[in-house]
Amino acid sequence: MVTSLDDAAIQFNDQVLVPAILQDYHTRQVLMMAWMNAESIQITLDTGKATFYSRSRQALWTKGETSGHFQHVVTFYYDCDADTLLLEVIPDGPACHTGHTSCFYREIAENAELDKGNSSILKTLNDQIEDRKAHPVEGSYTNYLFNEGLDKICKKVGEESTETVIAAKNGDPDELISETSDLIYHLSVLLNYQGVSFDDVFEKLTARHTHKRRDEYGAAGKIKNK
Repeated sequence: MVTSLDDAAIQFNDQVLVPAILQDYHTRQVLMMAWMNAESIQITLDTGKATFYSRSRQALWTKGETSGHFQHVVTFYYDCDADTLLLEVIPDGPACHTGHTSCFYREIAENAELDKGNSSILKTLNDQIEDRKAHPVEGSYTNYLFNEGLDKICKKVGEESTETVIAAKNGDPDELISETSDLIYHLSVLLNYQGVSFDDVFEKLTARHTHKRRDEYGAAGKIKNK
């Protein structure tokens, strides 16, 4: 178990630096890459905020110190060769100075046969529902549900749950996929209406899966060395 930076045996390059990759703890999206030295690593461990070393300015810098978009570190890993770091973070805002969520927003290529979506759609769906609540759109079904209120939303969740069960009983995979998608959407609306997020659900699922919720932070926001 790593109890100090020395115990981690990080392999720094000739400039006494090591590349660090930031990944969103919730969505798993890769956010950015920057350089760290021993001092910035220790500051990150002490404060819980991702801190780096700027090669151009030859100075330490904490991500968010000017923009307010701090990157709060949940887990801190190093790879099998000990020459690359991975920080899972909860961001206060966009990681990229351009305003994009991630610095990796310019696509080189896409395999359309494989790029058919992943679990990140849950956050996208939740963000869209939240946006509909904040900025109603005429003719929006989501706004219709919000306007009708809790009883209507609950009724739709019940209906979609029943239709999902029926699809399963019919043994029709395509129908089951379609009805499950409808159910997840209406459940997302219900969670949002009640002020509950998928992150809350993920936390509960994780606690049940591990039987004991792992502490992510120590006292005063400091990261606990593993």
